[in-house]
Amino acid sequence: MSVKEKIFMARVADQAERYVDMVDFLEEVIEAKGEDLNTEERNLLSVGFKNLISANRSAWRTVSAIETNDKYAEYSGDCKDYKGKIEKELETQCKRVIKIVKNKSLPKATDAEGKTFYLKMIADYHRYIAETAKGALLEEVKAGAKDFYDQATESAKELKPYNSTKLGLALN
Repeated sequence: MSVKEKIFMARVADQAERYVDMVDFLEEVIEAKGEDLNTEERNLLSVGFKNLISANRSAWRTVSAIETNDKYAEYSGDCKDYKGKIEKELETQCKRVIKIVKNKSLPKATDAEGKTFYLKMIADYHRYIAETAKGALLEEVKAGAKDFYDQATESAKELKPYNSTKLGLALN
């Protein structure tokens, strides 16, 4: 399958709400291209990654609310176990995104726009893990988020003040 076909199939997977497939197609695009993704492709990648984890982030919040509701106190242990399962899935998904971006996308970035975009994305996914992490993992991902946000901020200094990536970074 050509890069063009894989991008098309990633869009089809997006429409079908098959986000694991979407990310798989996009990972193949990253590997097949000898250069950085263009802006449209980067945005597609961002949408795919975000949709991949959004269901688990939402599920975790829902189960947390039920767990702490006095009305369901007798089920709080079951909810805690279920929430732990969701936390592990979310951590695995986020670490996959971090690995893809860090090892496959970031090295191909040749300009400040791409570097800033990828560095911010790596920081964001550390932050998403931090939303549910505890103990040593929480400390690790907090440090990772800070490190990559700092790197993204440094990279963004080369961008125009109205650049959308720079503005998105400023909101974090």
